[in-house]
Amino acid sequence: MRPPLWPQSLFVRLLAASVAAVLIAQAVGLLLIAQERERFVLQGSVREWTRRIAETTQMLQLLSAPERAQRVSELSAPHGHMHMPFGPPDGHGADPHPPPRGFVPLPLLSDFEAALKEQLHAALGPSYSVDIGPTPEPPPAAISIPAPFYEAHELAAHQSTARRYDVTVHFADGDSVIYRVTRLPGGAPLPRNLLINLTLVVLLLVIALYAAARNITRPLLDLARAADSVGRELRPARLEERVARELRDAARAFNTMQDRLHRYLDSRTRVLAAMSHDLKTPLTRLRLQVETLDNPTMQARIGRELDEMEGMVREALSLFRGLDDGEPAAAVDVNALLAQIRAEFTDMGSVVTVSGSALQPYVGKPQALKRCLTNLIANAVKFGVRADLAVEDGAELVIRVRDHGPGIPESELERVFEPFYRLESSRNRDSGGTGLGLSIARDIAQAHGGSLSLVNLPGGGLEAVLRLPRRR
Repeated sequence: MRPPLWPQSLFVRLLAASVAAVLIAQAVGLLLIAQERERFVLQGSVREWTRRIAETTQMLQLLSAPERAQRVSELSAPHGHMHMPFGPPDGHGADPHPPPRGFVPLPLLSDFEAALKEQLHAALGPSYSVDIGPTPEPPPAAISIPAPFYEAHELAAHQSTARRYDVTVHFADGDSVIYRVTRLPGGAPLPRNLLINLTLVVLLLVIALYAAARNITRPLLDLARAADSVGRELRPARLEERVARELRDAARAFNTMQDRLHRYLDSRTRVLAAMSHDLKTPLTRLRLQVETLDNPTMQARIGRELDEMEGMVREALSLFRGLDDGEPAAAVDVNALLAQIRAEFTDMGSVVTVSGSALQPYVGKPQALKRCLTNLIANAVKFGVRADLAVEDGAELVIRVRDHGPGIPESELERVFEPFYRLESSRNRDSGGTGLGLSIARDIAQAHGGSLSLVNLPGGGLEAVLRLPRRR
């Protein structure tokens, strides 16, 4: 089966959602910082380049054509005083081992060409025209404009991949001069220390979120375990009322519910004990009086009535007693238990078969499980001639009890689990029964966290399916 994409555990969901939110917030913050840094560097660089180009252009404007050409030739030479301090303008002869990079480039290169052109038009005036474009290959002679001081170190680290642009300024007399500027390859880089700091912040937040999520989910897990133990244990442990207010309220409400349930069970047990005593005493007197009768037929008939009444009282007390028997849970050898029950029914002349086996012992109440299985097998033998048991083991222990009887109408499959309910066909002296066997069996199954259901088989007969989950 394909695993779900979203984790099933509440703890993992909280942690994953929180970490994802932190990472997204950090990524958005990092992008905003990079954009702001790019804007700052762009404005500073354009302002500095504009100032230097404007000063040089105005100086060249005052010279005659031959003097201007001579001065442009001197400034364009590699040894000119305006060449870049970290290497030749065309990039040849760059240091093959650049200094360690202290910055991380991001692909946020702005459209600085339009910004530089606008600044130059404003600084030079309408008598000059400006063209800006990438440096062609081979690069023509040009006056190199040094990078601003806050870009020089970054350019030295990225010299081999730096982007170069030629700025052509046209004079009013038709002459022109080319300036060359160098731009960072990926926009303004971010300092590595910033990324390291952000990584540390994310790690600290993840640790804090892990602790917070665990602090929330652990009490919920304790609550789930305590709720699962209700019905399994006579006196489940009380929950600790701690951590957050909402969780304390939930634990307090659960403890209050347990107290009310225990008081109800204790009261019911005392009432049933009194009922048992009060009912058995008159039944005993009636049986003694019946034995004094001289009419054997009447004596036998009244004796059967008294036996039925005693059976009903005994079964009713067993049903109402529920889990108050105080039987502790233990590891039950299911295979040995089924073999024992099969031998008991075989000794009574009934046919019971068992196929399959349990892979390991089951943790439960031995006597309660025996009674549950005995009731199911007794019903199968009584109404379906024989009982065939099939055992399946895995994530849960499944025991199927099949008979060969007429089955039960579909509308009655759930009603037969009601206390004292019997089908019309079984309301006679021959079939007997009090209508409590299946109710007791289902109560025992549910007390173990399992279920009991009835299914009509296609080929005839009824199947009782007992499912007992394995504890994790």
